[in-house]
Amino acid sequence: MATQQNTWALVLAAGEGSRLRSLTTDSSGTAVPKQFCSLQGGPSLLQEALHRAQAVAPRERICTVVAENHRRWWQGTLWSLPAANIFVQPANRGTAIGILMPVLRILARDPLARIVFLPADHYVREEEVLGRALRAAVSVLPSHDDDLVLLGITPEDADPELGYILPGSSSVGRAWPVERFVEKPDVTAAQELIGAGGLWNSFIFAANGFAVLSLMRSRFPEIVEDLDTALAHDATLRRGAPALAEVYERLPRIDFSRHVVQGAERRLRVMQVPRCGWNDLGTPRRVAETIRRLRDDRPAAAPSPAVPAAVFLNLAATYARLQTA
Repeated sequence: MATQQNTWALVLAAGEGSRLRSLTTDSSGTAVPKQFCSLQGGPSLLQEALHRAQAVAPRERICTVVAENHRRWWQGTLWSLPAANIFVQPANRGTAIGILMPVLRILARDPLARIVFLPADHYVREEEVLGRALRAAVSVLPSHDDDLVLLGITPEDADPELGYILPGSSSVGRAWPVERFVEKPDVTAAQELIGAGGLWNSFIFAANGFAVLSLMRSRFPEIVEDLDTALAHDATLRRGAPALAEVYERLPRIDFSRHVVQGAERRLRVMQVPRCGWNDLGTPRRVAETIRRLRDDRPAAAPSPAVPAAVFLNLAATYARLQTA
């Protein structure tokens, strides 16, 4: 696989997945974060996302951000990544902080980094289609130095549980300006958006690292400075991250879409991805829908031999048990 120099992939895997607790609670009553669950007993969603990242970046430039309180699940499963590429958050402070801290870490190693951001809770039926779109998004970054290039998925139905991106009227290098976002419209509104060219908001995007940092600094300059200083301090230590932990204790929760991207549409571009069987596994209904499609399309996958199957919660098995109950 040919990858562009300075291209990195960051898998976002520090969320709690609280909306899926009905499906992700194991037999002992422990809620397993969804990114460490598998759909059919095979690789976890996190492992699937790390594999997806290989479409744009080599192993040494694939990173993930995880949470300290999830250590029991990720410590034994991230064996394929260099230890320096595992960014551990002391606490969950929202998606904006979950993006900012890793971006600062990557830029410290590569100031020219182009970064592809991949959530760890997606299912994709045709990975090669999405892979081509990821590479295309990276390829247009030189023409959009200060922009974030979002991937908008061609809708397969009018789903009211997803966000929508309405592209503008003219494109530059296959990337369209963003006219507006619509978060979780009702079915009628979703149908109207699709008729007007609206795309599903995948929350997958590519950007130059300095562009993400610039956007964050324009909204939260003190937070950027505090995190940057803490990371620089902890980098001088042999182990531990006390300065980072201290900063996280006083950080607010900041949502990237709502508090950073909203109102910055002029800094955004969107590229259309053909239908590829993409699904955001954010709600029980969407997980159940994906499991039913997988069950109809092919037999359940065998557990991955690289990692003990017991590490993962099989969502298909949990769903079947709940259906029986």
